[in-house]
Amino acid sequence: MIADAILAHHLLDRQQIAARVAQDLEDDWVVNIGIGMPTLVPAHIAAQRDVILHSENGIVGMGPPPKNPKDVDPDLLNAGKEPVTLVTGGAYVHHADSFAIVRGGRLDAAILGAFQVAANGDLANWKLRGRPGGNVGGAMDIAVGAKRVFVMMTHTTREGEPKVVEELTYPLTAKGVVSTIFTDMAVIAVTPEGFTLQETAPELTAADVQDATGAPLIVADDLKSISV
Repeated sequence: MIADAILAHHLLDRQQIAARVAQDLEDDWVVNIGIGMPTLVPAHIAAQRDVILHSENGIVGMGPPPKNPKDVDPDLLNAGKEPVTLVTGGAYVHHADSFAIVRGGRLDAAILGAFQVAANGDLANWKLRGRPGGNVGGAMDIAVGAKRVFVMMTHTTREGEPKVVEELTYPLTAKGVVSTIFTDMAVIAVTPEGFTLQETAPELTAADVQDATGAPLIVADDLKSISV
């Protein structure tokens, strides 16, 4: 228990994970922002960056949440029904047009939450194991349509079960789509050889991350500490 408490003290919080994801977004990309933890990312993208954020409910050019509650527009909400802003040139679009962007291969990246990611890049994020129902939303289209899928999640469940696994045990969302996983412990690339550990949270070791992972990790030669 003492070791677990010490380890937890070194985990990234949700805002730090979001800040780290924002570092990997490139100018001129069109990026879908998924529901849940991914909605924290827009606030960490510098205003001078030229990243076009897409929300599946019909926003192209989505900005961060309004800083002042007085600026909240009840008609301007992200897919998670949270208030957001529009950047200059941003627009509302019809739901069909929003998914034409998705299905037409126009997304350079998608940032999604997940329940599990498998070593071959399989994604599970719509239904918990054993639950009678789930929430499909647009995740299946987005995961397949995006050129790269960045997953944001905690490294383990509340019960300590790994979410980064050899094979999925939760219902599949899409096969072989995940490019990179960002957790409170690490940044992990999904490669043809399996999971490659690229970065660890400060003061965590590769062994710490491996102990919390349900699949073998290849440790990058240039393993780094996450900087946010």
